[in-house]
Amino acid sequence: MKIDVFCGDPFSQTADILVLPVWKGGKHLKLPIKNEQKEFASNITLRLERKGFDGKLGESHLFPVSVDGTDEWMILGVGEKKGVDADRFRQFGAHLVRSANLAKAKSVVLPMSALQETTLKQKDVVQAIAEGMQFASYRFHAYHGTQTKTEPKEGTIERVTFVVARDRDLKRVTEAIGIAETLASAVHLTRDLVNTPPADMAPKHLASVAKGLADKASGIQCTVLTADDMKRLGMGATLAVAQGSEHAPVGIHLTYTPKEKSKKTVAIVGKGVTFDSGGLSIKPAKSMETMKCDMAGAATVVGLFKALRNLQPNVTVHGIFLAVENMPGHSAFRPGDVVTAMDGSTIEVLNTDAEGRLTLADALVYATEQKPDYIIDLATLTGACIVALGDDIAALLSNNSRLASKMCDASEETGEAIWELPLHAPYQSMMKSKIADLKNISSGHGAGTITAALFLQPFVKKIPWIHLDIAGPSFNERPSRPDVSYGGTGFGVRLLANFLQKL
Repeated sequence: MKIDVFCGDPFSQTADILVLPVWKGGKHLKLPIKNEQKEFASNITLRLERKGFDGKLGESHLFPVSVDGTDEWMILGVGEKKGVDADRFRQFGAHLVRSANLAKAKSVVLPMSALQETTLKQKDVVQAIAEGMQFASYRFHAYHGTQTKTEPKEGTIERVTFVVARDRDLKRVTEAIGIAETLASAVHLTRDLVNTPPADMAPKHLASVAKGLADKASGIQCTVLTADDMKRLGMGATLAVAQGSEHAPVGIHLTYTPKEKSKKTVAIVGKGVTFDSGGLSIKPAKSMETMKCDMAGAATVVGLFKALRNLQPNVTVHGIFLAVENMPGHSAFRPGDVVTAMDGSTIEVLNTDAEGRLTLADALVYATEQKPDYIIDLATLTGACIVALGDDIAALLSNNSRLASKMCDASEETGEAIWELPLHAPYQSMMKSKIADLKNISSGHGAGTITAALFLQPFVKKIPWIHLDIAGPSFNERPSRPDVSYGGTGFGVRLLANFLQKL
């Protein structure tokens, strides 16, 4: 889908559909209607009132017209003007695409005049709408075969034109569209990686995509860690998880260095279990169906670095993940084994299905050796997080309140929901082992998300740190938003990009 911008009369544009945004209430059609169209527009308003249309978000009606070069007008609700934020416009853009696709439109014109009646900056409104359009357009069809119908039920928009009233708006609107396209491309890469079947997204495949992002001109380098490298570094916890699989583990260390003097250094660590059977503590069959998504944290790191190539924030960023597959092979690690992490900590393995925290322990120690100002990890770590917060919200746990506040601010702007849970120190005793330094599951009942984070905390030393448990929002089987489709969501890419740009 191509998104462009035009300055002038929106009715002079040729398109299948002209979208007329209406705020909730249905009586504020403040658009540049030509004199000869006022009577027609008045008739539309009367018809909308009879139908009970009140402009709630996503509510739409199509009206055939015979004026200018437009086939139809789409009246599309924006919702309440009071309290509107960028995420509302993001969802508005997604509703626009979905409604236009149902109408099988190929081209759409969107006047911006009515949408600028808020306190938000024009560029933020445009960026949010353009993001929503791109996200709603995402489809994963790579594995459709000969039995899939060739005739789609919906159309596919080829072009959307934003119409502004002033020449001076052209540059900032064009830039906003460019940022939206950069972020959407990065999110879609993450979605693709998560959606790819695990046979085709083994550790070496995930690492190959990451290596392809290296670009000297953009300041991105990539270092690959082999199994031998991990052994030399003492990553015994990760190697234990990998030993039941025929696929060798692969570590990735991406580095983005800004052209100007860096303000901060941030390490982003992702969980990279490309498929999680549970190992010898094997999962029920139903629970394994979506375990291709257990590398969503690593996929987010990859997507973020694709975005960094264009966004170019003035921050040094280390992207780190250790890609493994957790399988119950003949050499798989066992409940009762004791493994040694990179920093020398010993861990008693009581459940091989609590493997992600073992790989993260090594990855976090490796991250500390890069001497970052901050560490952030993302992991599909606990089912307890989904029990607590559902499918849409990630849990945030941090040892630094100021850092957590910055991430919450980024969440407000991007619409990627997070909720802070406490690192309740008394629960740390639940992770103590009688025969080793730690055990990989809690001895208590409940608070699974908190105890998992407390397991990780010692490995970041005293570096300000955020742990994001993305078990819920990284993969969605029942999307609740118009900008999210079935499967991988790409959660975290925009959240982290926003966070880094605001440091």
